[in-house]
Amino acid sequence: MHKATILFNPNSGRPRRDRELNHAIGIIQSAGVHTELTVCRSSQEATDNARCAVAGGSDTVFACGGDGTIHDVIQGLAGTPVALAILPFGTANALAHDLGIPLRPSAAAQVAVNGRVRRIHLGHIEYQDFHGKSAARYFTVAAGIGVDAHLFYKLNSHVKNRSGMAAYYYKAWQLWATYRMHRFDVEYSNGNGHKQRASLTELLAVRIRFFGNILRELVPGASLDCGDLRAVMCRTASRNAYLQYVAGRLLGRAWEIDGIDLVSCSEVVCNLPEPADGRLHSENGGDTRIYVEADGELLGRLPARMTMVSDSLSLVVPAGCTRMTVS
Repeated sequence: MHKATILFNPNSGRPRRDRELNHAIGIIQSAGVHTELTVCRSSQEATDNARCAVAGGSDTVFACGGDGTIHDVIQGLAGTPVALAILPFGTANALAHDLGIPLRPSAAAQVAVNGRVRRIHLGHIEYQDFHGKSAARYFTVAAGIGVDAHLFYKLNSHVKNRSGMAAYYYKAWQLWATYRMHRFDVEYSNGNGHKQRASLTELLAVRIRFFGNILRELVPGASLDCGDLRAVMCRTASRNAYLQYVAGRLLGRAWEIDGIDLVSCSEVVCNLPEPADGRLHSENGGDTRIYVEADGELLGRLPARMTMVSDSLSLVVPAGCTRMTVS
C-alpha cells in the first residue's frame, strides 16, 4: 500500500465520525501511505470517485461507511487491480464482520496497513431500474428479491441510522408481518448447466458466511470463497415457515423447513409470472410490485438475473484471515 484514496460517507450510522476518521487516517499515514480524502454524499459520488481513484493511480481505496458505501465503491473497482479496504462506519457492517475486521475504525486502519490483498469473486445482478431501464450492479454480501427487498422499499434508512439495529429489526418485523406475499418465476442452473424452475415468494442469494449482530450465519455454505451463489429459495407463502427458518439460523440450528430450500447455483433468472387472465396476483391481493435489492440497497424491480463474476475484486483482509484463497 503506497497511495490510498479514502472515500468517506458522512451519512453512515456511526456517531462521532470526524474524530474517528482523523485517527484512522493518521494511522494509515504513519505507515508511509500517501492519502487523499474525498467526502461522498451520494451513491453515485462514491462510485465516480472510486473510478477517479483508479484513474489517478491509487493502489487502494478505503470505503469509510457501511455495507451500502462498500456496495457503491465496488462498482468503480470491480475488474481492476486496485484494492478495496474497509473502515467500518455503518450500523450493520456485515462484510467487516465476515472478514474479521475490527469495528473500531482506528483498529481497522491498523489491520489494513498490516493486511494482505486477496482476490475474490463478486455477485452480479441485472435488473430493471425505477425508470424502466436495464441496469446492473455487483454485490459482496447478498442480493434479494421479494420480501426483504420490499422491506428496504418501505423502511426509512434514517430509522437504522437514528435508532440502531434494534429499532431497525423491530420496524422490519412490523412490515414483514403485514406484507402481502406475491409470487415470481425462477429458472436457475448449477455449475453443470442443469436448469430447474420454481415459483417463489422470496429469493435471497448470499455471498458471506457471518453477518454478525443477532443474525450471524444466515445461509450455511455461503462464503466469499465460493464460486457459486448460495441461495435461500422460499416456495411457500407461509410466514410461520419463514419465521422457523430465521429462528433456526439465530439459534444455530439447520432445521429442514417444508417449502424452503438451500440451493447452490451459477445463474438465477427471475421474471414476473404470466397468469392465464393476464394479471399479476399476490397471495392475498394488493400491491404486486416485486422489488430487487443488493447489499441492503434498493435497486429496482423484476425481471432480474444473478450470476457470479470470478476473480473480480482485490480485497484487503486481516493478515491472519484464512477463509479465502490468496491471489
